[in-house]
Amino acid sequence: MELPTDVQHQAMGYDRTATMFSPEGHLLQVEYAQKTVRLGSASVGVVCSDGVFIIADKRIDDKLIIQKSANKIYEVDSHIMSSVAGIVSDARILIEKAQVLSQQHRVTYDSPIEPELIIKEISNIKQQFTQYGGARPFGAAIMLAGINNKKPELYTSDITGNYLSYTANAIGENDDKIKDKLREKYKADLTIKKGVKMVLDIFQEVYEKKFNINKFELAYIKNDEAKLQRLEGEAIKGL
Repeated sequence: MELPTDVQHQAMGYDRTATMFSPEGHLLQVEYAQKTVRLGSASVGVVCSDGVFIIADKRIDDKLIIQKSANKIYEVDSHIMSSVAGIVSDARILIEKAQVLSQQHRVTYDSPIEPELIIKEISNIKQQFTQYGGARPFGAAIMLAGINNKKPELYTSDITGNYLSYTANAIGENDDKIKDKLREKYKADLTIKKGVKMVLDIFQEVYEKKFNINKFELAYIKNDEAKLQRLEGEAIKGL
């Protein structure tokens, strides 16, 4: 039986706006945006005994593209980095906001900002775009890692503006499969070197024949240095 026209239009209203709840209690546009994140290339972050790292799949196949112009891991401050999944152009606005916030904190307080303050501010901005009309939600998940008083921290902010702290997490394509394997293999005493090997093994298991080390980039920050270091492709294996 076909629904009356007025009922169909009402249902489409829930579907087309990010600020109207459906009768089931869903914000449908926000849920659609969450699916966009899973279309993006994967990033994995891990907290280790000697620091924190993020490995990202750049998913660049075109030989004409200069690899360094397609980084998926961004420096927010010398002690904080971030990776994204979803619409990268959306995420860039949030990353630039995070960079400005970090520098303002240094100028004002003459000290490095805590990673949680940054992820909280980014999450607040994302939440606003699910509550007010005239704009769509940000189509990107943000993973933020850094050092706070010589202790490694890892956070992830989703489409809705919620954020949580993790010991290890994955965003983007195949995130469920990767997280299942992280739950099996993660140990609190992992060093960065052992953690990187673990994550590469996981990517190899998930991607199988499609795995190509040259498509990956690694960024890590050690507890005692609090300074971002980068490696790409085959160089990652030599860490």
